[in-house]
Amino acid sequence: MRARGAEGRGLSAGALDLLVRLSAAPDDGISIGELAQAAGVSSRNVTGLVDTLERDGLVERVADRRDRRSVLARITPAGLAWMESFRRPTQIAMAAVFRGFSPAELTQLRHLCLRLVENQRQLDQYLSRTDSANTQP
Repeated sequence: MRARGAEGRGLSAGALDLLVRLSAAPDDGISIGELAQAAGVSSRNVTGLVDTLERDGLVERVADRRDRRSVLARITPAGLAWMESFRRPTQIAMAAVFRGFSPAELTQLRHLCLRLVENQRQLDQYLSRTDSANTQP
């Protein structure tokens, strides 16, 4: 749904993901490194996306008040407005997807989805340990 919602809006899926993360970040912003880690991509990749979003006026770079050597990325008012216009059709679509479910069914579905996510996390950890064990001499 994100990809469909971003069509014709001039943002790649990566830029959209970054903008979503920044819209939920603290008001003072978030570091490029933290964004990269959260997105599971390189800092170089995030820097390029921030460059694009900054050029479009959706994101700005600001000095980190806690560390003058560091720069943070922060969503702009234009970026927040863009997100609002993006989210509204998505909210309508999501309401349609979940139409007809009772509150109890939605609660159960949420619980089951969270269990799936946890199982996937545990599987990823197991596979990482297995990969590490197989590569050691």
